[in-house]
Amino acid sequence: MKLGYNEIMIVSMYFNDIKDFINLEFGIKRFQGNMERFHFNPIPLNHYSRKLFPNIETFHIYDINDKIFKDGKIFKKVVWYLVDYSKYLKEKEELDIYKNIEYTNEYEIYNYGNKIPSEVKSLGYQCFKGCDRLTSINIPTTITKIGWNCFEGCASLTSINIPTTISKLGRYCFKNCSSLKAIDIPTSISEIGDNCFYLCYSLTSITIPSSISEIGDNCFYGCHSLKAIDIPSSISEIGDNCFYLCYSLTSITIPSSISKIGNYCFYECYSLKSINIPSSVSKIGFDCFEGCRSLTSMNIDNLQFVSQERIFMNEPVLVSIKIPYDLEIINGKNIEKKDINEFIIPTTITKLDDYCFIGYSSLTTITIPSSINEIGNRCFEYCSSLKSINIPSSITSIGNYCFNECTSLTSINIPSSIISFGKSCFYECGCEEELKRNETIPRNCFDK
Repeated sequence: MKLGYNEIMIVSMYFNDIKDFINLEFGIKRFQGNMERFHFNPIPLNHYSRKLFPNIETFHIYDINDKIFKDGKIFKKVVWYLVDYSKYLKEKEELDIYKNIEYTNEYEIYNYGNKIPSEVKSLGYQCFKGCDRLTSINIPTTITKIGWNCFEGCASLTSINIPTTISKLGRYCFKNCSSLKAIDIPTSISEIGDNCFYLCYSLTSITIPSSISEIGDNCFYGCHSLKAIDIPSSISEIGDNCFYLCYSLTSITIPSSISKIGNYCFYECYSLKSINIPSSVSKIGFDCFEGCRSLTSMNIDNLQFVSQERIFMNEPVLVSIKIPYDLEIINGKNIEKKDINEFIIPTTITKLDDYCFIGYSSLTTITIPSSINEIGNRCFEYCSSLKSINIPSSITSIGNYCFNECTSLTSINIPSSIISFGKSCFYECGCEEELKRNETIPRNCFDK
């Protein structure tokens, strides 16, 4: 199949450099005159390259620093780079087209009002921040982007519509919108940024569509009135502090698509009574259920062991959570908390995850099988009664703060297989002075 003039012209529209155009015409004789066929400039031009496109009528400006020509047959400009609305009003000329106009800050809101002009394509960083008299706003379908902190501190905002032209809610987007009670998120949204609904005290309900693939850290932090939420199966991770201080949250559905629940995720969710953790969850963050006073029942699909202080689950990566204070039932049965001094890890486990035994104050000895190849960050931190540990030669990595403040630890072997020592991994452990004599151990292992 041969490319004709029209086809090669379309292909050359995607060239990035004038050299590509020149090579095409000089390299293939039948395509000579290709540049003369253009009535607009497909790339930025300088004085030399301008002469190679003699028939331009519409001049495209791709960057604010581009050279602008108004000679010959040029009668119209198309501006592609980001321009704020104020600048657009000052500089626009008849027939000019601006492709990327942004509403930017309080100055523009003060001058042009809360009604978003149809020419605007995006709402910029902190666009409506602190507009405490704003009660509602209609975002037109011309808008394709909402910037970070866009509606932060709009304390009187009670309702807002989000058009399907928006694909992402930026970080801190509705932070401190303390009067916002409900919001409909369209299926066009694929991501909710960090801190998006941070401290939205009045938010009682929200529907997360299946188009969402990510919920950021602190997303619903301090949403005191949020009572229930369904997480769609399109989401694989729940970020750190995601439902931190959601006092009214009584129920939440965690789908089998979830592999990670972040640190402090449900911290002090006073009203949460029960929760199901599916077998897909391979990582649960530090103090995930701390302060969940009403949590009396949990269902854990991949339960390994329940001790006096922690619940251990999952394989091949062993993870654990601190037992919520009032928890009574796991998997439909009354739990029997066993005070275990010696812990034997099953050989099905290949990694001890971050925080796995952190603060396990009754643990005195532990047997690590040769199936383990990695010990995570803070794994045995604050295990104040741990006296001895044998690290097998299968281990290649010890995480940050791993044995930090294991004050009773008097016996530990360091096999030559370990090639990575984490920061402060032996800080203030009982055998710190002895370990310092081992020159293969980096000095920062003993720093605070």
